[in-house]
Amino acid sequence: MASVAEQLASNISLSALKSATELRKRIWFTIIALIVYRFGTYLPLPGIDIDALRQIFEQNQSGIIGIFNMFSGGAVGRMAIFSLGIMPYITASIIIQLIVPVVPSLNYLKKEAGERGRRQINQYTRYATVFLATVQAWGIAVGLEGATGVVVDPGAFFKVSAVITLVGGTIFLMWLGEQITSNGLGNGISLLIFAGIVAELPSALFGTIELGRQGALSIGLMFGLLILVLATITFVVFIERAQRRLLVQYPKRQVGNKMFGGDNSHLPLKLNTSGVIPAIFASSLLLMPITIANFSSGQGPDWVNSITTLLGRGQPLYMIIYASLIVFFCYFYTAIVFNPEDTADNLKKQGGFIPGIRPGERTAQYIDFVLTRLTVVGSIYLVLVCLLPEFLISRFAVPFYFGGTSVLIIVNVAMDTMTQFQGYLFAHQYEGLLKKSKLGSRKR
Repeated sequence: MASVAEQLASNISLSALKSATELRKRIWFTIIALIVYRFGTYLPLPGIDIDALRQIFEQNQSGIIGIFNMFSGGAVGRMAIFSLGIMPYITASIIIQLIVPVVPSLNYLKKEAGERGRRQINQYTRYATVFLATVQAWGIAVGLEGATGVVVDPGAFFKVSAVITLVGGTIFLMWLGEQITSNGLGNGISLLIFAGIVAELPSALFGTIELGRQGALSIGLMFGLLILVLATITFVVFIERAQRRLLVQYPKRQVGNKMFGGDNSHLPLKLNTSGVIPAIFASSLLLMPITIANFSSGQGPDWVNSITTLLGRGQPLYMIIYASLIVFFCYFYTAIVFNPEDTADNLKKQGGFIPGIRPGERTAQYIDFVLTRLTVVGSIYLVLVCLLPEFLISRFAVPFYFGGTSVLIIVNVAMDTMTQFQGYLFAHQYEGLLKKSKLGSRKR
């Protein structure tokens, strides 16, 4: 007779969604929250001339501003109340992760204080988010006043109101993301970025189709691009799912007259441990000089203009530095988020060991060796995915709205959300089968 788990695995289907009340509530909550977010990306700051802003933005969207506009769902181009988006929170989270291992008090909160320590670290992250958002909002307000004709009534009142509005928008998005995580479906912060990127997809597709209709792009090239996009997404899904599983054994122990333990388990190591963070960091740093030069409208120092020419998208130097930065941040961020010594200590405390490897320091060295080799493959994978759109843009003048970073974010968030959806559906069907099995045993 098949077990309850086997019956559930064979019968799991979307038809169970009709009776999964809690899951449907979470889905509706997530949809409503994302609609609220999209509505906020169309509410402009007070005192802004939208037409003058649009003209300036079209001249500067090739730099880092274009990346921020993409992540914010077009809010930067409209200078909406959500123009800062959720990026200050992500930056603050990364900074806190970097300094936690260095500061003893924060390291203690993370390792020893349990849930209380986690809440305290989250609170520090929120404080850092407010600080970063305030600095960025002040810079945006000053930059808008410096642009000719964008601000209707420049002055201290505009600066203060702009800072309060932009920081308030970021704080609201931070709160909204946390609410989605706790009451909705998926990771709220990631879903907000996902929604911002996907929201601009229809206009990008229509623009590409229009170029094909006008003859700027051949039908063969468009068909080849479609196949290439599908192949890239398949490749990303395959690599993001790939793991190296280290066999872990637990020794048998005798309690009274019974033997316990002796089980085998696995320590999963992802092929791409660092995720999409290296691509975001590398592109942001590389596009910073281009953004500064665009704001100076070519009137800056000669060395700035020379650097921006060499670092233009598609240039060989741009490709080399971009790939080098991705590889560097792959190793750097992997070393931050995964500590082989802590993993080896936890295995030792639980009585587990890797066959043929002595517990303790030798286990940590072995895990670090395997992780280093995996990071080599993961960094090459990120370089290929991120440089392929840049090569097509420079070689064939393909108007890509989405770069490698966007594809990675979309695929990862979609997979994580679907995994959580299946988990809730699995749990619901599991409870239903347990109730049926209990009723059947009572009837007998």
